Amino acid sequence: MTLVQRLVQSGRLRDVDADRAERAIAAAADRPPHELLVEQGFSKEDDVLAELATEFGLDVVDLTTATVETDTLSSVPLRLLHRRNLMPLRRENGSLVVATGNPYDVYALDELQSATGLHVIPVLASPREITRLIRTHFGVGGDTVASLAAEKKKDDIELLEEIEADDSELAKQAQEASVVKLVNEILIEAATERASDIHIEPDEKTLRIRYRIDGLLQTQKLPPEINRFQNAIVSRIKIMARLNIAEKRLPQDGRIKMRVQGREVDVRVSIIPMIHGEGIVMRLLDKGRMVFNLSSVGMLPHIYSTFKQLIDRPHGIVLVTGPTGSGKSTTLYSALNEIKDEVTKIITVEDPVEYQQPGISQIQVHGKIGLSFAAALRSILRHDPDVILIGEMRDLETGEAAIQASLTGHMVFSTLHTNDAPSAVTRMIDMGIEPFLVASTVEGVMAQRLVRTICSDCKEAVVPNYDDLPADFPRDVPTIFRGAGCRSCRQTGYRGRTGVHELMVNTDGIREMIVSRVNAGVIRKEAAKNGMLSLRQDGWKKVVAGMTTVDEVARVTAGDIIA
Repeated sequence: MTLVQRLVQSGRLRDVDADRAERAIAAAADRPPHELLVEQGFSKEDDVLAELATEFGLDVVDLTTATVETDTLSSVPLRLLHRRNLMPLRRENGSLVVATGNPYDVYALDELQSATGLHVIPVLASPREITRLIRTHFGVGGDTVASLAAEKKKDDIELLEEIEADDSELAKQAQEASVVKLVNEILIEAATERASDIHIEPDEKTLRIRYRIDGLLQTQKLPPEINRFQNAIVSRIKIMARLNIAEKRLPQDGRIKMRVQGREVDVRVSIIPMIHGEGIVMRLLDKGRMVFNLSSVGMLPHIYSTFKQLIDRPHGIVLVTGPTGSGKSTTLYSALNEIKDEVTKIITVEDPVEYQQPGISQIQVHGKIGLSFAAALRSILRHDPDVILIGEMRDLETGEAAIQASLTGHMVFSTLHTNDAPSAVTRMIDMGIEPFLVASTVEGVMAQRLVRTICSDCKEAVVPNYDDLPADFPRDVPTIFRGAGCRSCRQTGYRGRTGVHELMVNTDGIREMIVSRVNAGVIRKEAAKNGMLSLRQDGWKKVVAGMTTVDEVARVTAGDIIA
């Protein structure tokens, strides 16, 4: 009986999927069938492991709670662990208990038994968790740093642009196979863990690497020898980003276009010289994972409906505000996709163009040659657009150009860096734009933040203790939710993010206030009377709906003022 038949018989795989699953396995005969079933979504990993455990008579181990005896690791060949994805857990009466994710690979267990001279007792575990545990104990790229990965295999990273390197000694070190592999592993790990940024930070005696996952930085364990490779790592990244490897005194910015495990990823590279070396931040734009759909950015139904009415208007200005990394660009791209059709011409001016969108004309700002936001705006009005997106309203010149575009019958979208929606109109006035122009053109302002969402695999209901909750949290909620922590979310209880929103629609009353130059606090109170929810109030509704937690909303909206 095949694995697919066993899964169907046990109710872990639907009959209607069985034929497709068998064909997929047959088409990829070189891949372990259980990995293929999980990867292509036919069955959950826990179900497949349970069925394999029955078939092979093995125990299943949850490595998130398992204890690894560090003394055991010192006697095991590191290269073998990386190559065969095995994780020794402990010694038992002269035997070695080893976690494997592929019970079909008996040769791996035999090889480990020969290398250690110990009888190997296999247990089943998640392959992803084994890989993570290896990196936890040996560090990202530990096998490369230790020069133990002698086997050459095809890199999982494919650069989409040709790179050039000179014949200097530094360039030769950066192009060594071990350094290339180490940098590739850092990038692959970040893409696999859904990181938005990679921070490579030099300290006095070591090198620190942190990934920003779901908005928070997480430090990665590294082998101590990695500081010896610091210059080579920096040089390799510079070569990939087509930067000057000899320049170590000035900041540099570049871009890497690559394909990671079949997905196209753009990496924006920023390098700044610091006391102990050059610090690097890489922003990962994973095109394969981005979905620009307005209905999926997390707006509550009535906010979505009102925002849709705003963006469907024939002219005016709609602003999205928030700090860097709050999802403003995603919301604006989603809005453009919502209104995009064959009879609408959409032009964007961006710095930089992060995601290329079919059916939309996009312009990249080049400040060094004079192509600023304002200069581009003046030119694109002659291209007869219906909708214009300005990446950021940075100064008076850009603001006046946007006002002029809206007054001549265009719909203008843009972003501002303000903490809430009412502050956006006062910020435009502070730039030097006349209040009557702001009042007559701005149709609405959306402020937003991103909060982490509860992991669906470990989500559980709890009864709220109101003594421990913020004073403004609703007191009539019988149940809230949290994530207990599991493999999928790396024990954090969160996986993914959604938005909390504050939508202010300009009414006649608010327009009069803008012309009178009243402060943002007064405008906020008027908007609240008209039904505007603050960021925090919108967050509480998402807590009640089971999307996120009280702690997360309180963290992200700590400075929010309740009207």
